[in-house]
Amino acid sequence: MARVREKKDRHRTRGRIYRVSFATAGFGVVALGLVLVPLPGPGWLVVAVGLTMLALEFDRAERMLDRILGYLERVAEEAAEASPVVKVLGGIAMAAGTIAFVGVALLWDLPLLPL
Repeated sequence: MARVREKKDRHRTRGRIYRVSFATAGFGVVALGLVLVPLPGPGWLVVAVGLTMLALEFDRAERMLDRILGYLERVAEEAAEASPVVKVLGGIAMAAGTIAFVGVALLWDLPLLPL
């Protein structure tokens, strides 16, 4: 926790434009993570990265980050303890979700990569 306080103190010595830009980027990363949560992938991990950025500026974000990191630890423990059948079913569900996403993108002519 001392490292976080040290980084927070160092962050607060930076200029206002830098801090506002950094906080705006943090909000953007959190928003992206929240969009990714229902999809197969690292949605909560992206939210945690955004909250880490925001925790340098806001105390409330630091408290939320602690809660999410606790949640991620529990999920990781549950995933490690899952039976092989559950792991295979999870892999199948992720593959089906990816196939469905690609199918919808092709059906509705959505670009998969914004160029």
